[in-house]
Amino acid sequence: MHIIKSINDAVNSVVWGVPMLILIIGTGIYFSFRLGFFQVSKFRHILSSTIFSAFGKKKEQNEKALTPFQAMSTALAATIGTGNIAGVASAVAIGGAGAVFWMWVSAFFGMMTSFAENVLGVYYRKKNKKGEWSGGAMYYISEGLKNKKLAKVLAVLFSAFCVLASFGIGNMAQVNSIATSLENAFNIPPLAVGIVLAVIVGFILIGGVKRIGSVAEKIVPFMAMIYILFTLCVVILNIKAIPEVLSSIFKGAFGFDAVAGGISGALIKNAMTLGFKRGVFSNEAGLGSGVIVNSTADVKEPVEQGMWGVFEVFFDTIVVCTLTAFTVLSTGVHKTSSAEGASLVGEAFSQVFSSYAGAIVAVSITLFAFTTVLGWAFYGSKCLEYLFGGKSAVVYKIIFSLMLIVGSTMNLTLALEISDTLNALMAIPNLIGVLLLSGTVVKITRNYSDRKFKNKKVSPMLSAYTEIQFEMEK
Repeated sequence: MHIIKSINDAVNSVVWGVPMLILIIGTGIYFSFRLGFFQVSKFRHILSSTIFSAFGKKKEQNEKALTPFQAMSTALAATIGTGNIAGVASAVAIGGAGAVFWMWVSAFFGMMTSFAENVLGVYYRKKNKKGEWSGGAMYYISEGLKNKKLAKVLAVLFSAFCVLASFGIGNMAQVNSIATSLENAFNIPPLAVGIVLAVIVGFILIGGVKRIGSVAEKIVPFMAMIYILFTLCVVILNIKAIPEVLSSIFKGAFGFDAVAGGISGALIKNAMTLGFKRGVFSNEAGLGSGVIVNSTADVKEPVEQGMWGVFEVFFDTIVVCTLTAFTVLSTGVHKTSSAEGASLVGEAFSQVFSSYAGAIVAVSITLFAFTTVLGWAFYGSKCLEYLFGGKSAVVYKIIFSLMLIVGSTMNLTLALEISDTLNALMAIPNLIGVLLLSGTVVKITRNYSDRKFKNKKVSPMLSAYTEIQFEMEK
């Protein structure tokens, strides 16, 4: 075990090291410039086409596809997890307030990485034998790259890494967090938690993507709004501390050391690394995971689902993670407490909600982690479907559900470290594919912009298989 841990630590230090973080952020920077900072120039259009459109008139939907809102909710289900609470709090405690600024930077550029992934996902998706959409990094890599040998290797690697990571990051890590928090708050036995969750998750997974999407669209907005409400209460009651919080964020981001009276390169590096890592861990832009479910959306325009990808990153990091950070920073618990992760958030909540703070954090973690399990179960099943066909997904769902029982009672330190490495390894083939297909993303986006904003009479770029999969509107 010691050898395995040593090997994993060595690999992890590379795949989650500075070069990888630069590659992920750099991809977002590249697309931001090539597409004229679409996430800023078209932000109003993005909001009206995504979250605001969800409250408009409902159109008739494909029974075997998710609505764009369901797809977004399922993707957010996987990304909004314990990292939005425990991860952000730990980043602030270890990297200081400056980590928040670099988390914002990663999200700002990550919006365009997510946009590019979703555009490619919809453009290169296919239908399986059940008539359901199947898409994701493995499909746009294998179908889009001209070098088919390289494409096949990259697509298989991505799928294999995703399947393996789903059992750790998307399964055992989440159920372990749920079991621990419920045991601490309500004295519920971990094994009981694992069994109940296995039954519930198994029932949802058997219902397929529509049931997952239906559950996600109900739970995700509810859990997010409840958590936002609690954090806002803490921040508003500490509103006088906000100027100091903002000052500490910007000073910490650029390494201003009040004690030394100068600029500290070590502080900058520490804050930047932790901020970038927390942002990427949280919103998963560049990992190629969220695009798997976004590709199942009932849309024709690739750019439409691309804009939902922008909104996902914005909401996950700029909204939810920022509120967690402000909750910790405005109360000052990061300076006075030795607690870490979710416990630090709990101490911040306790200043407002007293003895109810532990229960609030426990329920928040339970909802966040539960929806993450559903999202990753879908990712893993789709990647296994790509590797071995549709029938393999049934076996996967059974094993995935049973592993929740195992994860609820185990010490998962090494398993989670390995899964963390596998999660990062997904990004390598995905980013290679996204960058090599960047020209396609640019063409599709410009085609959309020409039609929507310049009223040009050009044929829409809807799919690489338009003549087969779509009935073109006259």
